[in-house]
Order: sequence, then C-alpha cells, then structure tokens
Amino acid sequence: MPANYVLEQKQQIVNELAEKMQNSISGVLVEYKGITVDADTKLRKQLRDAGVEYRVIKNTLIKRAANQIGLEGLDDVLEGTTAIAIGGDHTSAAKIINDFIEKTKSKTFKIKKGYLEGKAITKEEVVELAKIPSIEVLYSQLACALNEGARTLAVALNAVVEKGESENA
Repeated sequence: MPANYVLEQKQQIVNELAEKMQNSISGVLVEYKGITVDADTKLRKQLRDAGVEYRVIKNTLIKRAANQIGLEGLDDVLEGTTAIAIGGDHTSAAKIINDFIEKTKSKTFKIKKGYLEGKAITKEEVVELAKIPSIEVLYSQLACALNEGARTLAVALNAVVEKGESENA
C-alpha cells in the first residue's frame, strides 16, 4: 500500500489536471509512443507556443480527473501510453498534433480521442476539428467579407453620383 504522501501527491495531480481540463475548451489524448526525443521536443515547443499544456500522464490519473469533472467517454482509450494536450483555443491542440502526425507519417504516435467544451469527441472529430481555421483566420475572413460589402456599396454609390453628374452636364 502506498504511503500517505504518495496518495496525497497523486490526489494533487488529479485535482490540478481536473481543474485544467475543466477550464480548457478542448483537449486531445494521444498514444505516446514511437516518437524521437528531437521530434518530441519540437512538438512540445509548438504546443507551448500556442498555449497548450502537454503531458504524459498515467491513465488512471486522467480517468480520475475526467470523472471528477463529469467528463464521460474517455475510459475506452485510457490504456497503453497516453499523453494529453490541454488548452489553447478550440482548435490549436488538435491542429498541432494532427499536423505533426501528418508531417511525420507516424503509425504509432496517434490520436486516441479528445474533448470539446466538456464532451468527449472521437478521433475522427478531433481530425475534423484540426481542419477548422484558427480564430485569427476566421476573424480575418469576416473582416474581408465586411470590407468587400462596404467597398461594393461605395463603388455603386460613386457610379450613381457620376451618372447623375454626366446627365446634368
């Protein structure tokens, strides 16, 4: 039987993990194997730069943290080696991990499942989430669309004014 301080440490890890999962919009669980130290270092830097926390953690601790916050549907993938990417916006963790897997063509480092706004999502849904443009790109597209409408209106009004001037001349 583990000593009390070990149990307290594990409970503290579970509490911290549960809080981070609850306060994050999304997260991704990956099968953590077949990755080189160099590739892992690059992946961790990308995730850190995007505000995503990435940890290799015991399945039982992830399970307890998920249960603590009422996040159901992850238990079936909590076996083997597992890492969790938590945080960022809706798409950053999914996008970075999916891009990494595609670039490295890894057969062993793969997405297990994820969660979005407190609900478990499948591997396929994580991949679809990774394909959504970032919020900055979406804002840019919206601004361009709004600007285009205003520009079209200005051109139309200018044409009316010019037509009126040419008829009066």
